Amino acid sequence: MLNLKVEEILNAQINKEFYSAYLYLAMSGYFDGIGLKGFSNWTKVQAQEEMDHGMILFNYILERDGNIDLKPIEAPVKDFHSPLQVFEMILEHEKSVTSSIESVANLSEDECDRATRHFIDWYISEQVEEEAQVLDVLKMIKMFGNECTILYHIDKELAERKYKAHDYEE
Repeated sequence: MLNLKVEEILNAQINKEFYSAYLYLAMSGYFDGIGLKGFSNWTKVQAQEEMDHGMILFNYILERDGNIDLKPIEAPVKDFHSPLQVFEMILEHEKSVTSSIESVANLSEDECDRATRHFIDWYISEQVEEEAQVLDVLKMIKMFGNECTILYHIDKELAERKYKAHDYEE
């Protein structure tokens, strides 16, 4: 059975993961609207992954005989100006998610919940990977600027990203 403090922070993390999905969908809509279908694809795939992350937490809480406490999901930011600005926003967002995941790890340690502490390690590894992916795209945009020809090539590369369902892997 889950410790109540751990259950509460895990439920809060579910909300953050679903908010992330909303945010990425808003970004996808922005990119689609300006004709960058590959950028739109990249953020749409990211939204699907965030939903997976939320559902993995959801299932973990149930597996540990905890209670699900879903809260309203905040409306995402929708004021976007350029691919560079959006990917800078994505990096900051992913850093905040990393910090939130680390808070779950710290609390599970403080509460001597070794099962949750072990479980959350998967999320820590996932965040390292996600921040690295965002940095790769951000570096390309910064290196070449917003020149249309370069954005076209980056867009083609981002269109190649495929969704692969995420499962918790021990």
